[in-house]
Amino acid sequence: MAVRRGALAGAVAAWRRLRTILEMIKFEHTLFALPFALISAVLAAGRLGRPHSLPAGSTLGWILLAMIGARSAAMAFNRIVDARYDAANPRTVARAIPAGALTVRQVGAFTAGAVALFLYAAYRLNPLCMALSPLALAAVLGYSYTKRFTSLSHLALGFAIGIAPIGAWLAVTGHFAPEPLLLGAAVMLWIGGFDVIYALQDVDFDHRAGLHSLPRAIGMGPALLVSRLVHVAMLGLLAVVGVLAGLHTIYFAGLVAVAALIAYEHALVSPGDLSRLNVAFFTLNGWVSVSLLVFVVLDRWMTPR
Repeated sequence: MAVRRGALAGAVAAWRRLRTILEMIKFEHTLFALPFALISAVLAAGRLGRPHSLPAGSTLGWILLAMIGARSAAMAFNRIVDARYDAANPRTVARAIPAGALTVRQVGAFTAGAVALFLYAAYRLNPLCMALSPLALAAVLGYSYTKRFTSLSHLALGFAIGIAPIGAWLAVTGHFAPEPLLLGAAVMLWIGGFDVIYALQDVDFDHRAGLHSLPRAIGMGPALLVSRLVHVAMLGLLAVVGVLAGLHTIYFAGLVAVAALIAYEHALVSPGDLSRLNVAFFTLNGWVSVSLLVFVVLDRWMTPR
């Protein structure tokens, strides 16, 4: 009986640690980039002559697991690398590692497991995905160091996440094409633009800690202007993707709706008022990616071929 109780107590403790880790890495925000990977997979199926069909369920499953593994590894690794900065920043001091809820070793073990999941998913997809997986890992893990030396770290984050739609296309077709490269570039600009907005709340701390960001380098007002211009460029790239992929009215109507969401996101934030920043950053960006996926699927399934 004592052995059973000990095993149960250990299982409960392990589950609590896992829940704390998932909360720490904001696991639910995998939703941001996953729809763009699925958009790419749907468009790739169309390139293969199956415009009204989804890729194989097993392929979609391994794409999903690859996304979960890569993002989880990147976020957990970031929490390890930035632990001393998180401990010094009043906004982040309550995060799991500086607060003592988790140890670096525990988060490191989770990171290793997430890396293993990503590599195995890439292996199950196809040889090209497996061959390129170390480069993808270098990008998603290496981002955490860019804040130490460049104000363009926002684009480094965007580049790392922008790999997702490229990888999804390769998983379905096994070769490169212009559409996923442009879609990846659009994601890079989208993520980079709203990461600039998110960085507004840490300008003072970044100055004290010697970290780099665009708001710190050029000021909050000019940084917001750059963010808006970057998002306009993102919308332009998405329009080009639609043309190249042979999408129709439904998709472009969806793109107008996405543009309205992004405009509203920018309207919520100003240098003198960051009170609605979390709504702009988390809620609206989730709607942007999910909405665009819905419109792509509707365009593929409802437009006669």
